[in-house]
Amino acid sequence: MDVNAAVAAAAAIAGLLTGVIAVLTFRWSEREQARPTRSSMRPDVNAVLPPGVDTVLSVLRSSAVVLDESDSVVKASSAAYALGLVRGGKLAVDPMLHMARDTRRDGEIRQVELDLPRRGTGRGEALAVSARVAPLGSRLVLLLVEDLTEARRIEAVRRDFVANVSHELKTPTGALSLLSEAVMDASDDPEAVTRFAGRMQIEATRLTNLVQELIDLSRVQNDDPLEDAEPVRVDELVAEAMDRSRHAASTKNITMAAGGTEGLYVWGNRGQLAAALGNLVENAVNYSPARTRVGIAGRRISAPGGDLIEIAVTDQGIGISEKDRERIFERFYRVDPARSRATGGTGLGLAIVKHVAASHGGEVTVWSSEGQGSTFTLRLPEAAASRDRSPVAAPDDDESADTAAGPYETTDREPIPHPEVLP
Repeated sequence: MDVNAAVAAAAAIAGLLTGVIAVLTFRWSEREQARPTRSSMRPDVNAVLPPGVDTVLSVLRSSAVVLDESDSVVKASSAAYALGLVRGGKLAVDPMLHMARDTRRDGEIRQVELDLPRRGTGRGEALAVSARVAPLGSRLVLLLVEDLTEARRIEAVRRDFVANVSHELKTPTGALSLLSEAVMDASDDPEAVTRFAGRMQIEATRLTNLVQELIDLSRVQNDDPLEDAEPVRVDELVAEAMDRSRHAASTKNITMAAGGTEGLYVWGNRGQLAAALGNLVENAVNYSPARTRVGIAGRRISAPGGDLIEIAVTDQGIGISEKDRERIFERFYRVDPARSRATGGTGLGLAIVKHVAASHGGEVTVWSSEGQGSTFTLRLPEAAASRDRSPVAAPDDDESADTAAGPYETTDREPIPHPEVLP
């Protein structure tokens, strides 16, 4: 009996201890679950933001940042991080932060345009943005930022273009107005009338050329040349460009020589390609002294993405300085404005060449040395038809390379005039 009582007492004590341990374990587990962790300290976006806001922000093109009442970032798009607006969980742009605080205080929507330093550059380039702040619920503030840098650049280009066009148009139209008055005043002097009428014809021609080149530039910028693309024979483009400048060349006793590999074809719009090469040859003739030579040569060169056709136009003109070489393809830019007006140049020819080359998947480059001349090289993708029509000169054969380059040898480094062609 005593033994049974002892066993029962021991069992009761063991059960009591087990219950105490279970209670303590349960309490400890609850305490551990209630303790904050690194992940639980992060705000739950879906719980903080109003329903549907997170989805809307994810599809916006603007950079979006949502701030809470302590100015901490609750939500930020990847574009906001890329622009450097958010760093370390905080809004890094003080003017925007002040706007957010003011909006949180009075609930008014605010907007401002700012110039921010561009991240990762040491050149001090500014990033133009437009920031708009609005309240989002009772505790949150929404910041939307638009990048205006490219829009401002395009606007500056358009503004300069309009100003240049206005200036270029006023010059010949003003001259025509003055000359017409001079003709009326000199009605009793046939010699003066003839002289003034000749000047009027020159200014009218300049005005016509300017309007035509503006139309051509607009066309090559807006049209897709590959819609009407076809294999175009390079020999025909060269012949057409030479015919276009033959009268001007003969007036100055300039010899035009064509050479290089025959039977080459490029793929593109024939009219645009003829205009581009014609502009290069015309410039070479206009800016070359009398009794010199202009050479046009075509050849095939190897490239990683496929063979290219290279058409080089070389002159013995005054050359282009290094500082001007970087800008000669800009619209209305002239190395020598006085000389350009004397030759009837509009400042749009090389801009047209650049756009035609780019729209055809090619490029135009220039080599020049003051007092020695210039070489403009137009590189365009080869049309497949030409590969079966003409042999490729061996790249390691000096004689073949000279033949392919024609009267002027053009390389990726410097063009070197051949002594048997140049005096």
